[in-house]
Amino acid sequence: MQGETLFISDLHLDSAHPEIQQQFFEFIEQDAQGSDALYILGDLFEVWLGDDDDNPDNLVTIQKLKQLTELGTPVYVQHGNRDFLLGSQFEVMSGATLLTDPTLISLYGQQALIMHGDLLCTDDIQYQQFRQMVRNPEWQAQTLSTSLDDRKELARKLRSKSQQEKQEKTEDIMDVNQQTVDETLSKYDCHLLIHGHTHRPAIHNQDKPIQTTRIVLGDWYEQGSVLRWNKRGYKLESLTR
Repeated sequence: MQGETLFISDLHLDSAHPEIQQQFFEFIEQDAQGSDALYILGDLFEVWLGDDDDNPDNLVTIQKLKQLTELGTPVYVQHGNRDFLLGSQFEVMSGATLLTDPTLISLYGQQALIMHGDLLCTDDIQYQQFRQMVRNPEWQAQTLSTSLDDRKELARKLRSKSQQEKQEKTEDIMDVNQQTVDETLSKYDCHLLIHGHTHRPAIHNQDKPIQTTRIVLGDWYEQGSVLRWNKRGYKLESLTR
């Protein structure tokens, strides 16, 4: 819809959940087409092994994004903790623009800080160490220099390890740290934060130490989570399937 900016996150698209991919395609055709912009704040894909990844389902998704951008809708994508190897060739294939994490944007005259959200989960020290490793350009270059089959095996091992570690952590540890949220907003001199990652859709308003709003996007496992924003206001909603 023209005059509307859309935010989504944590679709985790893969062949095991074709219903999510289908809902995303319908969302592109019915909602995103003709909108002012679409922002995807990380984890569009469950796994992305590099821009030479030949996963057919991922390639279909890229084609849908390309069709959307060719029709004139800007698409902006941030890396998530699943698809941190998205690169320049992905931009060419999809027509989307990769954004750094975090990024400040102007939203109908208001400054907004957008990010995937994992940087805010500072209580999870184990994860932050992992994130620092896989976001290191040298680690990424070395990993991308290996064969696609080797990367598939690496992804399988990392996912298995991640699932095991999650079982040993409390929900609070894997959620955002409020002090980190406050410090991040203060650093960017911003009062509005939009992010995903935690799979806990909500709108958090805070008056102290400064008045801020933090909007958390949900995942797409059970329904599609989308934030709609226009000049009149915003709405965080679920697209049921």
